[in-house]
Amino acid sequence: MPFDFNRVQEILKIKIEDENLFRTAFTHRSYLNEHSENGNKSNERLEFLGDAVLQLLSSEFLFEHFKKAPEGEMTNFRSALVCTSSIGAEARRLGYGEMLLLSNGEESTGGRDREYILANTFEAVLGAIYLEKGLETCKEFVERELLYKMDDVIQQEKYKDAKSVFQERAQEKYGVTPSYKIEDSWGPDHEKNFKVGVFLGDKLWGEGQGKSKQKAEQKAAEDALEKIDN
Repeated sequence: MPFDFNRVQEILKIKIEDENLFRTAFTHRSYLNEHSENGNKSNERLEFLGDAVLQLLSSEFLFEHFKKAPEGEMTNFRSALVCTSSIGAEARRLGYGEMLLLSNGEESTGGRDREYILANTFEAVLGAIYLEKGLETCKEFVERELLYKMDDVIQQEKYKDAKSVFQERAQEKYGVTPSYKIEDSWGPDHEKNFKVGVFLGDKLWGEGQGKSKQKAEQKAAEDALEKIDN
């Protein structure tokens, strides 16, 4: 499918200079299995960069706006802001799903609306904005499209540890303690990625990906909380 740069510019509210950079930001690794001949790259390296930019900007925001909050509390606030469910929701709102370059298989199984794919794309796009426009433009973008909901995160106590909260809800509602299982892993030992599922008994409740088992488990718990609370 053709990549609509005009639509991307409308979504991001910026003028794109390097179209290939932003095409890469929206390219899921599955797409390369069917289009390797075009010299495309996946968005995983940009995701790595965007994650670092997001951590910095969200940390700076919290440091400036919550002057009396201790380090541990700010860490919890930040985790709630930049978790998979949070940034995945913003990517969905912005319409990133319709812009993704995916394999036919990934698309047929709902990849355009898959939370962790959307969340990873949010970070990859931020990485692309950083490379082309610099940190100040990233700051404007993140404050406009993500940090606006900080007050809601605090009021609804969304900053509490996702694994602990999901365990409390699961035991209260079903009398079952969640279990976590590694479903997949890939990459070299120094840059391993994990996909983890969280189960209540034999039923899968959530999935998450991360560059450590702990991060993947947290993201799986976040995914499960979306379902158990509905």
